[in-house]
Amino acid sequence: MNKMKSWMLAAILLCGVACVTSCNNNGNANADKTAEDTVDLVEETGSFDFMPALDKYLVDSIGMHYAPGEMCIPCATVVACDQWTTDSVVDSVVVLGDFWVFNFNVVGDTLKTVSGGDHPGKMCLKKNEKGEFEVISFEQVEDGHGNEASARRIFGDMYEAFHGINSDQETREQARGIAIARYVRANNLPYKYYQDYGWPAKEIPTE
Repeated sequence: MNKMKSWMLAAILLCGVACVTSCNNNGNANADKTAEDTVDLVEETGSFDFMPALDKYLVDSIGMHYAPGEMCIPCATVVACDQWTTDSVVDSVVVLGDFWVFNFNVVGDTLKTVSGGDHPGKMCLKKNEKGEFEVISFEQVEDGHGNEASARRIFGDMYEAFHGINSDQETREQARGIAIARYVRANNLPYKYYQDYGWPAKEIPTE
């Protein structure tokens, strides 16, 4: 198997998930490429067709460990990923990211946050016999005392990029709002707001 591409740092939004990444054929950062250009490239090449499997894993294997709600919405910020090919077909992917899940209940036109949390780390995905991606392993950054050391080990050269994303509340909240908006649109849901306990409701972005 040959390493095919490395994707790093510019902003794109895809599959109901907020992804922070950039891409070009050489695996170098491309500051001139806009979000729309990157999304077009992804749609043309199918390079991010693993994202639904990543979302499913977050909902089924991570979200279930939190207090349940009426729906679970994943929010994945992809810091970098490497793809491998066999016979020119991408069949496995390693993804470094800041992965969130949020469980909500519905009250009128508002999604009320019940629970959720952050699970940064490295996911390995591989195509199964049906040709569909599935997560085969997930190495998470440790909580508590081992947090920084494990994050540096897992993210390696991409640690500073990860830390910049993970520590930026404004960026995280923007990604969350967009993830919610795309989930609502993808499922043709009528909700207009989301709200954390003790905080004012926020309008779900329309674009």
